Formats: sequence, C-alpha cells, structure tokens
Amino acid sequence: MLYREIATRLTRQIEAGLYLPGERLPGVRRLSRQFGVSVSTIMQAQRLLENQTLIEARPRSGYYICRRSWDKPELPAPSTPEQQPMPVTGQALTLHLARIVNQADFVQLGAAVPHTDFLPLRALQRSLGKVVRHYDHQAANYAFPPGLPQLQQQLARRLLLGGSRVQAEEILITNGGHESLMLALRTVAKAGDVIAIESPTFYGLLQVIESLGMRALEIPTDPQRGISLSALALALEQWPVKACVLIPNFHNPLGCLLDDADKHGLVQLARRHGFTLIEDDIYGELGFSGERPRTLHSFDQDGQVIYCSSASKTVAQGLRVGWMVLPQQYRAQAEYHKYLTNLGAPTLSQLALADYLAHGGHERYLRQVQSHYFSQVERFSRAVRKHFPASTRVSQPAGGFVLWVELEPMIDTLTLTHRMLQHRVSIAPGRLFSANQKYHNCLRLNCAQPWSEIIEHALIQLGREIAT
Repeated sequence: MLYREIATRLTRQIEAGLYLPGERLPGVRRLSRQFGVSVSTIMQAQRLLENQTLIEARPRSGYYICRRSWDKPELPAPSTPEQQPMPVTGQALTLHLARIVNQADFVQLGAAVPHTDFLPLRALQRSLGKVVRHYDHQAANYAFPPGLPQLQQQLARRLLLGGSRVQAEEILITNGGHESLMLALRTVAKAGDVIAIESPTFYGLLQVIESLGMRALEIPTDPQRGISLSALALALEQWPVKACVLIPNFHNPLGCLLDDADKHGLVQLARRHGFTLIEDDIYGELGFSGERPRTLHSFDQDGQVIYCSSASKTVAQGLRVGWMVLPQQYRAQAEYHKYLTNLGAPTLSQLALADYLAHGGHERYLRQVQSHYFSQVERFSRAVRKHFPASTRVSQPAGGFVLWVELEPMIDTLTLTHRMLQHRVSIAPGRLFSANQKYHNCLRLNCAQPWSEIIEHALIQLGREIAT
C-alpha cells in the first residue's frame, strides 16, 4: 500500500534525525507535495505512525515527533556556596559578551539572546506598522509611569494565565526586565543590605546588585528542584536578609521549575521573616510541557512579592519593554524612581507590544516556540554528550533555552572562553553566575540558535578544547 511506503520513508527520516523529538511534523499539504501523493495518503501514513507511537497528535496544532528516552548525561551537582554575604565582583566580562552579540561572524553560544528565527518578528512588524499609521501623535509623546493603558490591559490578561489577578493600573511598564529588577531592589533595599539569591544565578542580577552597592548571599540550589528552602531558612536565622531575588519558573542558567508547594512555602517564609521576594518571571511562558506554571506572585496574599518580567525572550529584545507588579506600599516610590531614571518606557514599543498581544497570535507562537526550544535543548544536549568528555554533567531544563554544563574540576572555563573567542565562538563561563566567582569549571550554552553545521562544528571545537 502506498501509505505504508510513505510511513516507512517518514520513519527513516525521523530515525536519521531530520525531525527531532518534540518537533512538529510538516503539515499534510506540504508532505503531500514533498512525496507527490494525495493528502488522504499522507493522513493514512500519519495515522499508522501514530499507532506505532512515533508521532502524536496535538489539538489544533498538528503531529509532533514523540519524545524518546536516551542516555542523558548526569545532572550537575547541587550547589554548595559559602553562605556569607559578600560584595559582587568580576562582572566586567559580561559587557564584552554582550558586545559580541552584535558581531555576525561569531557563533553566539554565550549571551542568552534568542536568534531572530525564534521570535515572532513578522507579526510584530505588522503591529509596528499599524501603530505608526494610526497612533502617530500618541507614539510621538512621552508615556510617563506607570505606562500606557493599552499595554497594561494586555499584560493583566496574560498575568491571569499564571494565576496572578491584578488590576491593569497596578502594572508599571519599564525599559526591559533589567530595569524592573533595578527598580525593585532600589525600592526595598539600600547600599550594604543583604540580598539572597539562587546559586548559580543570572549574571545580570549580579550586575544590578553590584551597581547598587548591596551584598549577595548565595543560597544552595538544586538543578531540578530549584532553591533550597531549608538552606534559605537557615540563612535567615543568621543574616538580616532584606530581599530574595529568584527565577522560580525555568531558572537561568539551570532551567529548573520550582514546584507549587515550594512557591507557597517561600511566600510563607517571607511573611514570617519580613523580607520581600522579587520574582523574575522572564522565562515563565517557555515551558516544554505546554502548561503555563503559576507565578510566585499568585501565592502572595500579604504584599510580600514584587513581580518582574519582560518581552525580551518571547517577542523581541529590541523592544526594551518590561513590567512589574508591586505591593501598594512600594508602588508610588517605584514609579518615582522610574520617572527620575528615564521619564518613561518607549511609547512606540508599548503600543506595538499591546497591539501584538491583542492581535498577533501570541498563543499560537508560544506553542510553536516551546516545541522548538525543547528540540533545540535536546539537540544541544545530545551534541554535548557526543563531543564533550564522558564525565561532563548537563542540566535537564524544564523550559527556556539554556544549558548549564559542569566539567571536571581542573577545567577553567574562563580560560576556555578566551580560547574559544579566538575561534569566533562565544560561551558564558561559570564564574559570571556567582557573586564570588564560583563555578570555575562550569559554562552556560545558549541553545536558541538555529542548528547548522556551523553550530555543530563550534561544539566539536569546544569539546576538543576541553579535552586538551
């Protein structure tokens, strides 16, 4: 039968790695043209492959390659940082890595910046065009804090998906997630105060803490479960923690997801000890399961949580639009700090993002990119398993698009970074993710780059440099 022949050919393509686990199989019309057969024949072949559990149907989305188990590398060890507040040092390299992002001849495995292929740029371009045509006067004016109502309303609807019920006017629009974190810390703490953080953590947060003259207290963090509540509770007995900043949903760089019980426990811990939780939810919409996890903010009943997020990872980093939700007692102060810093967030960007969220098919885009990122992370993990030393440990993210890689203790990834720059390849050395430059033998890889021979060659070269 013809459909069995097509099913066999598709099976061979899947086994050869043309379609990876989690990736969407092309639509029936495209496959029909590719194989030169009728649509009904393709549909029969798909049903056969579904019965063989090679592909699975997803409502209103199509067929996807089933996720198959493989011999994954071991997980990195849970962190054991020195639990003592300290100034943040050694962050100068981050600006150099940021500048490399704009150099087209580099393989961009360092900064956690998605390639434009993974962003909904066409839909955003339509929204930008519409805004320029229809909102010329408003787009040319300042948008003073807290921001434009059109965008606040759209963001309030999206926050509801994570369980956070907020009024639109409670949302403060910022110049990206970085500024949200800056404003949150400036609002609740001062120079010299102790800020608890996950270890490892996003190096941009460390830069903010450093710039404000605060001290970081690193808390042990598990690569799958997230921050240790027992270790945080112990630290609270020893140190006057003013705030705790964390990424509970698809942590950067570990990719872990804090479960709901621990989120609830964190909020209760903050209430008992009287400190503020600052939630960075920038990856919250990028889970591999397709389910939007609850925000830490959704468990807050007493004004213990400041929520921060951004469009940088899910729409476009160039928009420079972030947002935050603060307890009422902090709202006026944060808005005033925002006004003093730069008057307001970009008006044109706010209008365009509002239109895109209302009309750009964001949910459809998210379903696609979640599957793409799962495939990318798996593909990079397989390449690391194949080309790096056998002792290499690798994170198993539940979402996002970065991998945390732990090498043998004698490897210095800062030296490795400089060697790879000579090959026009950027990586992020582990020292950047710690206040006191721990994780010298770790690195982070950005998987949000279209897979190609160039990418694979870069990983092969990286494996060779590690082995020498």
